Amino acid sequence: MTDLISQDQGYGSTVRQGCPFHDIRQRLRRVGLRPTRQRVSLGWVLFAKGQRHISAEMLYEEAMKERVPVSLATVYNTLHQFTQAGLLRELAIDGAKTFFDTDNSEHHHFVVDGENTVIDIPASAVDVAALPEPPAGYEIARVDVVVRLRKIAD
Repeated sequence: MTDLISQDQGYGSTVRQGCPFHDIRQRLRRVGLRPTRQRVSLGWVLFAKGQRHISAEMLYEEAMKERVPVSLATVYNTLHQFTQAGLLRELAIDGAKTFFDTDNSEHHHFVVDGENTVIDIPASAVDVAALPEPPAGYEIARVDVVVRLRKIAD
């Protein structure tokens, strides 16, 4: 499987340097998730490489390489739990492919067709004006812009 390339890299420990499992446990507790062995292990594999975009299948492959004993179903469940808790953003591409973004700040994405490449776009670089009024009883929670790119032939 091809790796997904992410533009932004870098991981900063906010609690205690040198102990990534401690950092992950603290991060999970802060968002109300119990730090089970599987969540901590997958969190370490997921967040230790910095800000990136990853699919469940890619995380599963990385977990297997790190000898983390989990099923693909557990990876999917954990990614969805992390998303619901606000640790990740879910990015659906073409309805069939879903990536999870470790940068949960407001931003948008370029997607390179045919390459499995997702590149962050700062929120300030996109001007979203004149949004339609939401239906009665609803409010706009977030606007996600995905700009599709294709390589220009040389």
